[in-house]
Amino acid sequence: MPVRQLIVFGLIALLAGCAGLGPRESLEGQGDAAQWKIHRAHIASLDAWQISGKVGIRAPKDSGSGTLFWLQRQDYYDIRLSGPLGRGAARLTGRPGDILLEVANQGRYQAASPEALLQQQLGLNLPVSHLLWWIRGLPAPDSKSRLTLDGDSRLAQLTQDGWQVEYLRYAEQNGYWLPERLKLNGHDLQVTLVIKDWQPRQLGQ
Repeated sequence: MPVRQLIVFGLIALLAGCAGLGPRESLEGQGDAAQWKIHRAHIASLDAWQISGKVGIRAPKDSGSGTLFWLQRQDYYDIRLSGPLGRGAARLTGRPGDILLEVANQGRYQAASPEALLQQQLGLNLPVSHLLWWIRGLPAPDSKSRLTLDGDSRLAQLTQDGWQVEYLRYAEQNGYWLPERLKLNGHDLQVTLVIKDWQPRQLGQ
C-alpha cells in the first residue's frame, strides 16, 4: 500500500478514535458502532460543499416547494431558497454572529442568529445551525441526540432538540456517502430536502 494511503487511513483511524460517541449521543439500530465512528470522522472532515436541489415545506397555515442552492466554505455559508410558501426568493449569507438575509422585493435584514432572521422575516422556524451538520448526515455536536443507524452504519434517523430527521436515501460522491433525500419534522413544520447535486470539498487540508 502506498505511503500516502497509509497516512490517510491512519488519520481516519486517529479521528475515529478521538470522536467517540460521548455522553451527548445515544446509539441504536442495526449498524455497527465502530463503522459509524469511522464514517462520521470521514464526513466531518468536509468543511466545504456546493448543493443544489429541491425543498418542500409544510406548515400549519401554508405549504409550498421551491429550489435550494447552498454554498459552504468553512464557517461561511450562502443559502438561497426560491419559491417556498410563495414568498419568492430569499438568500441567507454570513458566518456565526454576522448573518444577512435578503428577501426579494422586501429588503435586507441582519441579526446574530439565522434562526431568528428566518422566523421574523419568513415565519419559518428552521434550525439552520443544526442543518450545517444534518445535511451531511451527522448530529449537531452541541446538544444531546438519539441516533438510529441503517445496515450500512449511516444515519437512518436522528432525534435532536425537538426535531426528527429521517434519512431516506444516500448517494456516493467523490468517496463520500452523503444524504440525497431527507425529511425533517418538528415545531409544527415538515421539511423535505431532495439533493440533486452534491459537490463536497475539504479546504482545511
